[in-house]
Amino acid sequence: MVTISDLRNYIGKKVLLKGWVINSRSSKGIEFLIFRDGTGFLQCVADVSICGEEVYEKAKSLNKESSLELEGNVVSDDRQLGGVELQITNIEIIHLNKEEFPITNKPHGIEFLMNNRHLWLRSKRQWALMRVRNATIFAIHNFFQSEGFMQMDSPIFTANAAEGTTTLFKTSFYEQDAYLAQTGQLYGEAMAMAMGKIYTFGPTFRAEKSKTRRHLSEFWMIEPEMAFFDNDMNMDLIEKFIKSVVKEVIERTEFELSEILERDLDVLKKTVEIDFPRISYDDAVKILHGEKSVNGKTTIELLNEDLQKLNQTIDEISKSIAEREQMLLDKNLNKGKRNFIQNKVDTLKNELKELQEKASHIPEWMNSAKNFEYGNDFGGADETVLTRMFEVPIMVYNWPKEVKAFYMKRAEDNDNLVKGVDVLAPEGYGEIVGGSERETNLDLLLQRIENEKLPMEPYEWYLELRKYGSVPHSGFGLGLERLISWITGTKHIRETIPFPRMYGRLTP
Repeated sequence: MVTISDLRNYIGKKVLLKGWVINSRSSKGIEFLIFRDGTGFLQCVADVSICGEEVYEKAKSLNKESSLELEGNVVSDDRQLGGVELQITNIEIIHLNKEEFPITNKPHGIEFLMNNRHLWLRSKRQWALMRVRNATIFAIHNFFQSEGFMQMDSPIFTANAAEGTTTLFKTSFYEQDAYLAQTGQLYGEAMAMAMGKIYTFGPTFRAEKSKTRRHLSEFWMIEPEMAFFDNDMNMDLIEKFIKSVVKEVIERTEFELSEILERDLDVLKKTVEIDFPRISYDDAVKILHGEKSVNGKTTIELLNEDLQKLNQTIDEISKSIAEREQMLLDKNLNKGKRNFIQNKVDTLKNELKELQEKASHIPEWMNSAKNFEYGNDFGGADETVLTRMFEVPIMVYNWPKEVKAFYMKRAEDNDNLVKGVDVLAPEGYGEIVGGSERETNLDLLLQRIENEKLPMEPYEWYLELRKYGSVPHSGFGLGLERLISWITGTKHIRETIPFPRMYGRLTP
């Protein structure tokens, strides 16, 4: 049995394929089937003059998502997705779907699609997203294994918090209170003291009652930890890591990214080619306030330019819609021309809606940036404004200690700052990496635990790491789904994981 992904190697030959019909259309004596098998999509043609009456009638009887075996000859056709087409000679029906498939070509609301996630995964866009996810995971393992890291596993049940107590899922572990892990980082430090350089890759949980496009309650984290690393070395590794993963994902899934997801690959390729700017928190606040320019422009100036361009484009599209709607009033239009114009109007209206939404946000972003208070963490709007000034991810380092985790090392020249780093992705995708050099001073750790009113007992094993052979060490955490959202240009993170778990969503 051959797969669709291999068909370019079988041009001019007869093959057997197994899969599902996702669409069909009829012409005189010809049935066109769009077919998928998990590796790709293919147009298959049942021409009655070639396949015969019996096979042709079978092709006509197929409903969406019927499963079948197809035999046929592979022919080259650059007009088709994948560059090939199948001329059908035989059909064996495995399961004839007799009910209408719930997901049709008409627009569906997001709640409907999420309730039918088990079926939505079969669509072309979701298929492409899962292919990119797979390639991203593969590239992550490739990078760390080639860099001499050991993959290790941290527990999912924990007795203590790592990132704060307000976002924990509490459960019972044999009548003892336990929590689902927010991160494997504390355990990563212990493993790095044994192995030197390690990384964990597993599910993590945050009980945030948030429904924003950036939040999931269950997601996958990549968390390396390195002995004898300071934060500058940590930032070097983060940049090398992101560039390596992006480069490999583009190489492995260029078709899915460009042809199906319509991702602007030039934007991603800049990530590989340009050094990531490194900006202190203090300078980032000045940029937000419009007090410090980047490439000769302040945030206020650049956002005003963006708003002016958006409004100009909105006017042009509105005029274009009005002109086409006027054309639709012509009663002499044939059906084909009318449908073509109507489809263009619908497309333009969707584009207009997105542009109007962007334009409405810009004044809010500017207001948030101008009024940002020093010492706070950045919100989504602040991250969007900051990254708009750059073409690639930026690294913001040296943060106020109050907004960062207790285990981050104090900056030598300022006791109010910690040596943390956040990597913010461009195009409004925000934080994708959070990391730091870890505190090695036992007294300061004890003080932070006490200040944050954390129970001491669950951390005693962690504190012992500072008693026996403590060394400078650093690490970071990267959320897999946030990385995939940015790489694919996907608006909402819920589409980047097979079955999302988020506030208000536990099924399917």
